[in-house]
Amino acid sequence: MTKFSDLNLDAKVLKAIAETGYDTPTPIQAGAIVPALEGRDVLGIAQTGTGKTAAFTLPMITLLGRGRARARMPRSLVLAPTRELAAQVAENFDSYAKYTKLSKALLIGGTSFKDQDKLIDKGVDVLIATPGRLLDHLERGKLILTDVKIMVIDEADRMLDMGFIPDIEEIFKRTPFTRQTLFFSATMAPEIERITNTFLSNPAKVEVARAATTNTNIKQGVLMFKGSNKTKEPSEKRAVLRALIDAEGDACTNAIIFCNRKSDVDIVAKSLNKNGYNAAPIHGDLDQSHRTRTLESFRNNELRFLVASDVAARGLDIPAVTHVFNFDVPSHAEDYVHRIGRTGRAGRSGTAIMICTGRDEKNFADVERLVNEEIPRLENPTATAKPADAPAEDAPKAEAKPRTRSRTRKPREDKPAEDTKAAPVDAAPAPEQEETPREEKPRGRSRGGRGKSDDTRNAHKPQEERGKNERSNNGNDRGRNNNNSNNNRRNDNRVVGLGDDAPAFIAKSFEERSKS
Repeated sequence: MTKFSDLNLDAKVLKAIAETGYDTPTPIQAGAIVPALEGRDVLGIAQTGTGKTAAFTLPMITLLGRGRARARMPRSLVLAPTRELAAQVAENFDSYAKYTKLSKALLIGGTSFKDQDKLIDKGVDVLIATPGRLLDHLERGKLILTDVKIMVIDEADRMLDMGFIPDIEEIFKRTPFTRQTLFFSATMAPEIERITNTFLSNPAKVEVARAATTNTNIKQGVLMFKGSNKTKEPSEKRAVLRALIDAEGDACTNAIIFCNRKSDVDIVAKSLNKNGYNAAPIHGDLDQSHRTRTLESFRNNELRFLVASDVAARGLDIPAVTHVFNFDVPSHAEDYVHRIGRTGRAGRSGTAIMICTGRDEKNFADVERLVNEEIPRLENPTATAKPADAPAEDAPKAEAKPRTRSRTRKPREDKPAEDTKAAPVDAAPAPEQEETPREEKPRGRSRGGRGKSDDTRNAHKPQEERGKNERSNNGNDRGRNNNNSNNNRRNDNRVVGLGDDAPAFIAKSFEERSKS
């Protein structure tokens, strides 16, 4: 059996490895380290949890043992799709390089540009970054990649899912042609294959396991769920989740609960806490410091349930996770393998349970097709119990929206009356300012005969009544009452604003104009 000592690694690296308690490399490590140390490009295809991080970190530290970094010009570059995965790579580097003098910088979102700039200005041997933050530094002119000797792409398939492929191509173009590239992915989608053909030169291909392969020591199950109606289904589904957790009993010491949408992550976490379960959310909209604290709490067993989006599905090394609950069937079948790969790690047993609703059945069929096995069906633990109380947690939210809309409509309807009462002096001139340029200007001269008493009385009348009187007084017989205003309203379709000189065609309809 191959040992780390047989792989020609630096003695300082071997010393650090021994302190971690490992002496035997995993298949992906044994296959990738040797060609990497020879300076060859490496294409590694392996699912998450197989030790890919050490497969590129260990040879990198050995190869970078000689040389010195210059300001703003890192000697190596590691790209990861998420902040958490990038931070984990940084932790691995610290563990394995602690007896060397190599320096590193971590460039991820949610942290200060100023602090990152200070590290870059000093010069770093290893630069670990997410694509977005790296491009930000490049566009600011704070970083030069022309001295990169080793470039690593980790979780390339996840990069594809997150839309980072154009960014990856742009970063590749800014690195030297002579660089060594270590490329790792769980799947080989056509787009991934295109990139490897473009940017890798005669790579050593190391394929350990298909992404469709699930760990044999993970007990899987799925609950086919249908709510009583569309409105109640979300809360009933959360009640089912709690019942599934309770059914596992003491065996469920901690668990990761995956949701497809960020909004559902927050809702599920809040629901669990409300019902006495120690849970916290983690997704991309939370700031980095909050996400880091949450992960640390989960690693330290201070937090029992981590409710996550797929940001936490890849690369997070939390060895002691006993359960994974898929609150939603993942949209991409490959994500199922990565999600449940959070449990059953390092030779431990694990349990993966999924809830499938009617709208998820197509995605679920894709999952079973990918893993090439039928996932055992589970009984609904709430089937015998009445879910009468289940919708209660959502009841205020469901009623709040209609009440809010009705409250906002009523003030809009009453607003003119309220404005008139509150400020009669300010409101009085408003109709004349609006209507005089539009309708009353041609007849403004004849209005001068009116006495001041009429204007005074009108100033204190409601707006609507003043409008009627103004329209009435603009008629030919000024002495008539409101009966004449009705005639005026019937003649409102006549052309206003051109006086007696209006062209004849203006008064014609479109049909009459087209015939003439």
